[in-house]
Amino acid sequence: MKNIETSEIINAIKKGKIFIYPTDTIYGLGCNALNKQAVEKIKKIKTRDKNKSLSIIAPSIEWIKQNCITKNINLDKYFPGPYTLILKKQNPKFLNHVSSTDSLGIRIPDNFFTKIIQQSQLPFITTSVNLSGEPFLKSIKQLKPKIKNQVDVIINTGPLTGKPSTLVINGKEVER
Repeated sequence: MKNIETSEIINAIKKGKIFIYPTDTIYGLGCNALNKQAVEKIKKIKTRDKNKSLSIIAPSIEWIKQNCITKNINLDKYFPGPYTLILKKQNPKFLNHVSSTDSLGIRIPDNFFTKIIQQSQLPFITTSVNLSGEPFLKSIKQLKPKIKNQVDVIINTGPLTGKPSTLVINGKEVER
């Protein structure tokens, strides 16, 4: 794989390209969360129920506070880190194509790719790279051709820890 500049990655995010990328836990499948067509393509790649919610990597703590209800939650305790917080949306219709409920899964992984996403200033879909119901990827070597052939950019940093993020719902940590 060729080296790709940060500016090229940011442009690809803005254009709605589909990525496989490292997080601080496992490899993710994602795109610009504001691009409805790209989000639908992610659901199709995963063979996922269209009504099942996806999570996002937030571009900043400030973005989370502007778009989600964060009263009584210390975001700095969890971010950046291996957590997915389930937060109520300020506007229940916000990012409805990502989550049709009044809540949204939010992550800010502790790794270099998150910093690039943050430079784009866009929310970014984060879901595991796998077909629904199958194991997640700790290594790009595990990537199935069926998925590989449908993505635009693969960022391979070698093997990852392989432990999915910890869910935090109503302030309580829930192991997966």
